[in-house]
Amino acid sequence: MEPSRLRFKDVQRIPPCSGRAIELDAGDELVVIDPMGQQVSDLTAFSREDLGEYLSSGRSIDYASRLWLTTGDVLYSNRSRAMFTILEDTCGRHDFTLTPCSRRMFEIIYGETEGRPGCEGNLATALSPYGIDTDRIPIAFNIFMNVQVDGDTGEIAVMPPLSGSGDFIRLRAEMPMVVAMTSCSAGQSNNFEYKPIDFAILKCAPTAT
Repeated sequence: MEPSRLRFKDVQRIPPCSGRAIELDAGDELVVIDPMGQQVSDLTAFSREDLGEYLSSGRSIDYASRLWLTTGDVLYSNRSRAMFTILEDTCGRHDFTLTPCSRRMFEIIYGETEGRPGCEGNLATALSPYGIDTDRIPIAFNIFMNVQVDGDTGEIAVMPPLSGSGDFIRLRAEMPMVVAMTSCSAGQSNNFEYKPIDFAILKCAPTAT
């Protein structure tokens, strides 16, 4: 049995090159797991109270004062409200630097012509029941993504993820949210081996009255 399914109950799977949307309540914990190693998951989120409020790369980087976010960091919305707190992180390398892969990106970078939807399309498909289309997909939180930045030139390189089988990140929802995640479709992000992503939701226990 895979390590992710030993530690967490009710683990669900996102198949390779696809996406999934879920709803979280404030206090719920979301665990995103790399079951086989070296696989990225793009994650984005919107407030259930107002879908115009979304997970912001710029605000999150501003307030953390670093590119690579990990345990103890808070992920903020475009309105500077806390959306997630990172409670636990066994990998230590995630970022907000690059936008979700797309059909056009595959044409430009890889010369592909078959028109795969990429994470942008998969996120939009998962979020379509909420009226969120491709043009509203922001820069995602790139879980397990390994982007290297040259300190002198600013040149970036996407390297194979550092995550191994069973690595995970555990996030606490700070507001009611619609969350979408993918198993990333970009070859550079997963060492050209397209694998699934697992996740588990740890529900917040109701407060006694």
